[in-house]
Amino acid sequence: MAIPQGLRDLIEKGCPAHFVTINPDGSPHVTLIWIGLDGDDIVAAHLPENRKVKNIRRNPHVAISLQADTKSAMGLTEYAVLYGQARIEEGGAPELLQKLAETYMGPGVKFPPMDNPPPGFITRVQVTKVTGVGPWTGRPV
Repeated sequence: MAIPQGLRDLIEKGCPAHFVTINPDGSPHVTLIWIGLDGDDIVAAHLPENRKVKNIRRNPHVAISLQADTKSAMGLTEYAVLYGQARIEEGGAPELLQKLAETYMGPGVKFPPMDNPPPGFITRVQVTKVTGVGPWTGRPV
């Protein structure tokens, strides 16, 4: 699905993203991550093969929750929940983290702050559904 422009703007501003994967026992695993856009895919980077990477390998269903710093006409805090299918790509994490660090931490920062970081993993999410409160839902609230 195409990511609506208002949602693209929210993501490109560097708002925190709560990323939900499914643990082996069926419970949710929630982490706070940096995200970016590659076309209509949401992308994130991870240096180690952590729990979220392992969860996606086993079950690609994910959700991402984003909170805006704006209010709806009714005074509600605007937010978006993106549902989709994720896949893991090997390598490229340091380069993507450096790009995202410019947005999340500021210009000129070096991230990851180490020499020769491991290649890591990139998560690529194809969004299938968007809900929440905001212009990206297509309904007034």
